[in-house]
Amino acid sequence: MRRVAITGAGAVSPVGNSPSEFFSNLMEGRSGVRRNTSAFSESLFVRIAAESDFNPLDHFSKKELGLLDRVSQMAVIASRQAWKDAGVTLSEEEKLKSGVSVGTAMGGAGSLESTYVQLYRENASKVKPLTVLMAMSNAPASHISMELGFKGACLSYTIACSSSSVAIGEAYRLIKHGGADVMVAGGAEALLTYGVIKAWESLGILAPEDRDDPSASCKPFSRNRNGLVLGEGAVMFVLEELESAKRRGARIYAELSGYATTADTFHITKPSVDGQARTISLALEDASMVPEDIDYINAHGTATELNDLVETQAIKKVFGDFAFRVPVSSTKSMHGHMMGATGAAELLAAVLAVHNQALPPTANLVEKDPACDLDYVPLKGRTGVRVRSAMSNSFAFGGTNAILIVRGA
Repeated sequence: MRRVAITGAGAVSPVGNSPSEFFSNLMEGRSGVRRNTSAFSESLFVRIAAESDFNPLDHFSKKELGLLDRVSQMAVIASRQAWKDAGVTLSEEEKLKSGVSVGTAMGGAGSLESTYVQLYRENASKVKPLTVLMAMSNAPASHISMELGFKGACLSYTIACSSSSVAIGEAYRLIKHGGADVMVAGGAEALLTYGVIKAWESLGILAPEDRDDPSASCKPFSRNRNGLVLGEGAVMFVLEELESAKRRGARIYAELSGYATTADTFHITKPSVDGQARTISLALEDASMVPEDIDYINAHGTATELNDLVETQAIKKVFGDFAFRVPVSSTKSMHGHMMGATGAAELLAAVLAVHNQALPPTANLVEKDPACDLDYVPLKGRTGVRVRSAMSNSFAFGGTNAILIVRGA
């Protein structure tokens, strides 16, 4: 089996528009959660979100923007960064074995919603002709593939919160088994629209605004946690066959060494300890590792009462007594729950933890839930630590679990 290197990364996120800015802000515990800046925010019950801040006109012409929903804009920007970061040059023949794999939970939600507004509020008889092309979930992957000229696999995964972790994991498998030599893989999400937020409000799992500090509203593993905060953004990676990357003298952030995905077949929203634990065990097996080999876990850590408890129990079920010695953190406390992009964002945190030998914290964790009793790296990041390997957890509505493991190259 071939090994897989991560040689490039790009990010558009609520905590920074480059990997270095992203990780620096995480390490300092700086949150991207703030009051929603949209014109419709006064009509919301929950008026906080983790928005990404960028100007599309800095990256695209007006003509190009006519075909790009916000989700595709962020995906393309992040992939451009990652490709430049990797410094890869491919021949036309090599592009035949190069591909794209992108996760997104809702695709072009903004384009679809604006069409519904035209139809049902404004009684329009016609809508924008390009609506379907902007809203379709495979648009981000297609735009990246066309921009880079890749003619291999062009894959899109829509699996709620596990979308981008599965997209990255399946890209890893393609390279591992010889189906591709280079893949751009990650996730993108742009769901901070009025209709989507109202739908999430109805589920009753969004955190209310913290009265003292809106940026502190997401509190994973805390005694007083009370829900997740929606976020948006895109994170992309360049994955290459390891030996090829070494031969060209590539800078290697980490080796992607383990992946597993399973279904709970338990409940559409409630997580399963057994399902999560089984996925963690399978990923460790794929990486030829044991729990004691893991130096850091980036948790799914949504800050909902049940999810944080179940994830803690799943980690303890697999790791046993070692669970109390491995640092665990939830960076959702700062970048929010980016849904289809969140697995990629959390893998970036894990990759840079290995690359920089530093641990990002769980922000806003002032008082732990006694039932969530692991080392959650509260409030501030840790430097000067040994991080040989890291695990990133993703657990989705619908019961799809995905685990990614990286280790130093």
